[in-house]
Amino acid sequence: MPRLSNPVTVRGLKIGGGAPVVVQSMTNTKTADVQQTLSQIKHLEEVGCKLVRVTVPDTEAAEALPGIRRGTELPLCADIHFDYRLALEAVRAGFDKIRINPGNIGSKERVRLVAAACAERGIPIRIGVNSGSVEKELLQRYGGPTPEALVESALRHAALLEEVSFTDIVISIKASNVRATVEANRLLARCCPYAIHLGVTEAGTPTMGVVKSAVGIGSLLLDGIGDTIRVSLTADPVEEVPAAYRILSACGLLPDAPELISCPTCGRTGIDLIPLANRVEEALAKKKVPIKVAVMGCVVNGPGEAREADVGIAGGRGEGVLFSKGKILKKVLEPMLFEELMQEIDRMERERCGK
Repeated sequence: MPRLSNPVTVRGLKIGGGAPVVVQSMTNTKTADVQQTLSQIKHLEEVGCKLVRVTVPDTEAAEALPGIRRGTELPLCADIHFDYRLALEAVRAGFDKIRINPGNIGSKERVRLVAAACAERGIPIRIGVNSGSVEKELLQRYGGPTPEALVESALRHAALLEEVSFTDIVISIKASNVRATVEANRLLARCCPYAIHLGVTEAGTPTMGVVKSAVGIGSLLLDGIGDTIRVSLTADPVEEVPAAYRILSACGLLPDAPELISCPTCGRTGIDLIPLANRVEEALAKKKVPIKVAVMGCVVNGPGEAREADVGIAGGRGEGVLFSKGKILKKVLEPMLFEELMQEIDRMERERCGK
């Protein structure tokens, strides 16, 4: 059963409260370079990113925020550390969400000023806690950045906002350790009603970072926990977005996306299956139809093993079959397998759209 969190709205984008999980990323450009930052935001939007976070480390970056805001309609989050004045500048620039740690921007009065500015414009605040930002006192009490320490730190920060009657909150708890991330967010989900942003911080390069993120984020999504996600990679942030959607798809959280199943190949494989499966996967990425598509290597077991597929192909020697729900529709020469499959998918898509 999905966890029903308190919803927030970020430039018309609903996060939490049963809304679809929001995919986000973060620019790695110098924020002061408006055009370079906007170019990266555009590329992120083109691959399906719904919310982009931008770091604001200094006054020079803050001065660039109005230009960045004018250059895109995508919801933007300003990432602030230590200096509450930068958060106020981001609010004035029209940013749609602020990421802070209330505990590291100074006095309660400064927290109140940021909260008041955000409340006036309906801007949510994301509280971000990771294993490197836990207070020394908590580290000593718990013996390190344990899941319990991470959660207590996050709830302390939330309490600072609650004290000034601000509850338009999203909480993010991340660790580079996958198990700690999962355990901390499970605990957090039981302790508060706020929307939760998921991610495994410092996950690494795409080779291992996608695996860590899939295990960590996927485990929580299958528990019904998580309202927005980021796959953090040491790479071009544009690579993060497709990875995030693949995780959502594997968890069954993309109701309009096709699912591809394909066999691992063996000695019975009668066609050049691997490039064919890759070609089908690439074509399906552009489709908005909730069907299961199978690409199988032999006609002996293909239709039977993939009998749950809405449509599929299975290869033989120089030819194959097009099948649906385990029943063979027609025989097809090998060079035409891809075309016949896509024609059938297009037909199914038209049917489901009522065209």
